[in-house]
Amino acid sequence: MTSRIDSASRLIQGTPQAIYRAFAEPGAMERWLPPDDMTGEMLHFDFREGGSYRMRLTYARSGEGRGKTSEDADEVAVRLTRLEEGRRIEQQVMFESEDPSFAGVMHMIWTFLPRDDGTLVTIRAEDVPEGVRPEDHEAGLISSLENLAGFVEAAE
Repeated sequence: MTSRIDSASRLIQGTPQAIYRAFAEPGAMERWLPPDDMTGEMLHFDFREGGSYRMRLTYARSGEGRGKTSEDADEVAVRLTRLEEGRRIEQQVMFESEDPSFAGVMHMIWTFLPRDDGTLVTIRAEDVPEGVRPEDHEAGLISSLENLAGFVEAAE
């Protein structure tokens, strides 16, 4: 495990409460969380402090051997460690992989800061596994924020 920290931010035209609901409502996260080249399937969902969820992210183009869990998929087990409605979500993320470069727990902190022109959403990923390439992680974080913006702004 490394002590690497990756982060990304985006201003979203929506309230902090609407953004929080995009995490908390069943069926929502798998629609916006996967980066553009992936689809999501929620395998387990218990959104509460101390709860958890499990998600499978599948690459749109199979057979390229990019997955951490299988050739074309990543599975993550997420424990929700701190929830502050409309303000903050803290998670422990574990990749399922036989590759030791993806082992360990990555801490992800999502914060929602209200502004006059929307909400500044920031993702901070701490202890990023060394197997996650920085450029891939940055692209994934940015893509997820863009998807979240589209999801929330379409509902507002």
